[in-house]
Amino acid sequence: MKYWRLLASFVLAMVLFLFPLSAEAASSSSITRSMGNDELKGKDYSGQSLVGTEFTNLKLENTNFSNADLRGGVFNGTLFEGVNLHGANFSEGIAYLTRFKDADFSDAVLTDAMMLRSTFDGVDVTGTDFTNAILDGIQVKKLCVKASGVNSKTGVETRKSLGCK
Repeated sequence: MKYWRLLASFVLAMVLFLFPLSAEAASSSSITRSMGNDELKGKDYSGQSLVGTEFTNLKLENTNFSNADLRGGVFNGTLFEGVNLHGANFSEGIAYLTRFKDADFSDAVLTDAMMLRSTFDGVDVTGTDFTNAILDGIQVKKLCVKASGVNSKTGVETRKSLGCK
């Protein structure tokens, strides 16, 4: 039995040595920009399907994404200032190092979204569903101060979905 494990380890090592796996690192620089600053700034994308769209290193001001389908989208290093996300569906999306300032998230669906290292300053989360969303603890506490309402699509209370006490 001891020799069998040794032989299996040797064969596995030889296979990996002769046929190495390619190493591909995932980093913020590997995400490509699919839309530019000028394309999105102040534009109206309400009700549009933007499933899986990637937004990298952008400054979006007063852009309207109300009721847009942003499922699986990626926001990386982006500033959302005065952006309207009312009723938007950002479920299973990723927002990393993104700043939401004076944004309207009311009645939005953010279920299963990963929003680590993102900040929420002066945002409206009335009726927003954060079920299973991952946010930094400090941001959850900040959102719980003003969290209220029930999401019209999912029927989930905002405070409950954030885990507010």
